[in-house]
Amino acid sequence: MSSLRQHRIIIASLFLPTTVVLGDSTPSSPADEVFVTTPQTTEPSLRPGLLHKSTGPLRSIVEDLKEKSRHATPAITPRGEPANPFASFSGLGTPTGSQTSSVAPQSLIGALASTITGGFTPSTNGGTQNGNNEQTPRRHQTTHSSSSAGQTRVQRRMSRGSSLRTPSRSLSSSRHDSMSLSAKWHLENNPHCNGGLKNAVDSVAGRMTHKLWVGTLGTNTDGYRESLRRSMEWRMRDEADALPVWIPDAEFASCYDEFCHQVLWPCLHYAIPDAPKTKSFYESESYKQYVAVNQRFADTIAAAYKDGDVIWVNDYHLMLLPEMLRTRLPGAPIGFFMHVAFPSSEIFRCLSDREDLLRGVLGADLIGFQTANYARHFRQTVSRILAAEALPKGVQLEDRFVDVGVFPMGIDVSSLDEKKHNPEVAEWVQLLRQRYTGMKLIVGRDKLDGIQGVRQKLQAFEAFLDKYPEYQGKIVLIQVALQTTEENEMQGSVADVVSHLNSRFSTLTYQPVVFLHTQDLTFSQYIALLTVADAFMVTSLREGMALRTHEFVECQEERHRPLILSEFTGSYSYSGFRSCIPINPWDKRMCAKAIYQALTMDKDEAKSRWEDLHSHVVTQSAQAFVTTFLVRCIRANVEHLQSDALAVAALDVQRVLPRYRHSQKRLLLVDFEGTMWQRDMETIISGKFDPPQDAIALLNRLAEDPKNEVWLLSGLPVKDALEKAAEVAPKIGIVAENGCFIKTRTGRNSESQWLSMVANFNLTWKAPCLEILNYFSERTPGSFVEEREASIVWRFWTKDEDDNSSDRQWARRQAAEAQNHIFDSLGERYGLRIIPGANSFLVLPNNISRSTAVGAILHPGGPAHSLAVQAPWVAPESTEMENATDFDFVLTIGKDEKLMRRLNELDNAETISTGNKGTDAKWKLDPSEVLPALKRFAEGK
Repeated sequence: MSSLRQHRIIIASLFLPTTVVLGDSTPSSPADEVFVTTPQTTEPSLRPGLLHKSTGPLRSIVEDLKEKSRHATPAITPRGEPANPFASFSGLGTPTGSQTSSVAPQSLIGALASTITGGFTPSTNGGTQNGNNEQTPRRHQTTHSSSSAGQTRVQRRMSRGSSLRTPSRSLSSSRHDSMSLSAKWHLENNPHCNGGLKNAVDSVAGRMTHKLWVGTLGTNTDGYRESLRRSMEWRMRDEADALPVWIPDAEFASCYDEFCHQVLWPCLHYAIPDAPKTKSFYESESYKQYVAVNQRFADTIAAAYKDGDVIWVNDYHLMLLPEMLRTRLPGAPIGFFMHVAFPSSEIFRCLSDREDLLRGVLGADLIGFQTANYARHFRQTVSRILAAEALPKGVQLEDRFVDVGVFPMGIDVSSLDEKKHNPEVAEWVQLLRQRYTGMKLIVGRDKLDGIQGVRQKLQAFEAFLDKYPEYQGKIVLIQVALQTTEENEMQGSVADVVSHLNSRFSTLTYQPVVFLHTQDLTFSQYIALLTVADAFMVTSLREGMALRTHEFVECQEERHRPLILSEFTGSYSYSGFRSCIPINPWDKRMCAKAIYQALTMDKDEAKSRWEDLHSHVVTQSAQAFVTTFLVRCIRANVEHLQSDALAVAALDVQRVLPRYRHSQKRLLLVDFEGTMWQRDMETIISGKFDPPQDAIALLNRLAEDPKNEVWLLSGLPVKDALEKAAEVAPKIGIVAENGCFIKTRTGRNSESQWLSMVANFNLTWKAPCLEILNYFSERTPGSFVEEREASIVWRFWTKDEDDNSSDRQWARRQAAEAQNHIFDSLGERYGLRIIPGANSFLVLPNNISRSTAVGAILHPGGPAHSLAVQAPWVAPESTEMENATDFDFVLTIGKDEKLMRRLNELDNAETISTGNKGTDAKWKLDPSEVLPALKRFAEGK
């Protein structure tokens, strides 16, 4: 973590965690602390004895309503209903303020707000003001519509681009008035921000000491004068480590509401509309505004950037930003993380602006995804649309390499645990258990768009009530609705299903479905709801990481109730979450059966499943997500900056030779093919091997010096190749198949022998790997497979290396496809790694390399000192580099960068690279000059 402390992290996200609200600072409202997992504002405490104010029996949800209606619509907050997400209690229903007797009794939450604030209910999105500027009680989401006609159907926190804004929560009421510096304003938590990202960053606040958030306020800002904007910028920098991006309201609305939500969001989640339905997806005019918004972010970040900063771009709203920043800041470390899903290339290719979006993301040093599947989809999409070479570790562009990695997001478990023990949570838990005595509770929390599968969840719940009628009247589905745009909510088509379901099963004392909006709950109430739930249900049709499931698992520390999880979420792709009850949300009968399984599961099975889930949640933490992504981003940037081979000096033998002469024990490590010996394609195709006489003679000459221990490092197999070299050079040690086998040096009283470094490895992967490569060989002219004892090589191009014809381009694309296929199907299962080359690639066990072989050689009990087959250096845990070595001079010449980095840890090592790309070696040397340089060392005894 010390590396992060040395950098300022610039976090670019569409919405800042902090926003500006006009007026004096007011008491925090429930919306200020809703669903940011770890609220930043302090929740008001319940007054002592509040739980004992109810003297009568608990009333039903229906009794809380002013009048009964079976025409449910979850997208409306009726004006005449009391504000209560759960239940009203007798004794708390006294009207306050100027309310008349025609207004229904105030709810529990309304009573709480009144007792805490002295009768004042803070202004929220759900509230309205009367003519006397008095605030009416906060209206909470229910599933019953008001009888009055002409009501607005949607009453919820709107998107920034919406024209329906609540004055108390946005600046829309004053957008036509030029706000001056004297206008009163204060900072509040931004309800639009990426809560998971904010919590993850906050979880490492003690270690990420310097950061700067860059984003929009989430409110209309056209009416702000320049002086007021500058004032806000200074104060937000000082108090919130934030820098606002000023975007015209109309431009932002077109970008966010149209392109982001109507084009990108459906595409990334496999929701491609039919062409006759809409042209917005295929011919969106809003792309121009999307470009403009990204450009404004680039201008703001470039102006604030300082040397040493790390830029972290987040999510699909800013896919063009990395390339824009790369153009202006060529050497800056830039990371891009996609928080949502990424589809297959067949889906993404439908976008008219597909190439620009991909090139925009590829401006980053590191591109991160939630799951391996999403990362694979991205690599394949880039390969097929941009014809770039996609490898398991990233994408090779013409001028540089872009890393692509998997970084699963998590939650701050310790912070949530602290929040769970808030006394207010315990009181709400007790209230909910009293209210729903004898009832089973299914809880969900989703957006109401078509992607989150709320409609499918409701249909499955109806199927459950039909199949298991004994649960009718004994189970309630409480659905918490996250904010989204009005257009997306209408596409979700939830209202009619709820209306139908409640009309079928509601009674005077029972309502099967209750809808709440996030701004209707404090975080303590939400935690209490998760705590008392008998199951948590996620039916997403496609989703990134469902962090709400992590919260549910941690809230079930005592009860261990099961999780019902869609197979199409990113969370389910991890083995730790396979202990949930998996469902296909499109199969309502399967979902209904899953609900029954969750409700009837015995305690032992439930606990066992919960323990597996809990173990994964605490391991996949928010802290691990932030640190691994940023450290990898910094490392990737350093590697990319070293791509200029001219930055490393050419070997000056005259400077190294004195150390060589004055050393008493030397270790010489020399790569064979590509360094000492240039293997032509004709030799490769024929399979014949004749040891090059000049190279072998030089190695023997070096080995004759008693101060030298000479080792030849090769990727060739033992049989029919290196065994011949061993016969003509008996005094040198040999590493074969890139570390799979080692031939020890001949000792005074012992003969050399071949030792296997893969004796304990499972090599059954070779059969399916050969099958895959034979398939690709049939489709790639001139290619062939080289099977070795513990590794496999595929030669996909056997003609002129300088040929850049369409045939070679095809061969490279086939090679990329083959590598991805092997990596995805066999890599994790068998622990394999792939080493790509210009005309071939190598597949071998993951923990075997020339670097690990050299580690064994340097080990005190290694083959340079002992011939014991069961020596400790054979153990995998002993293959790490030993900084203490009895060699006082180490010289290595080759192309293995992993080995170069490892030997650089030794003070007495001289590392020399013969590659033509960036290197961590201390010196560069052309392969044609290797033999002359070694001759000078041989002569300089």
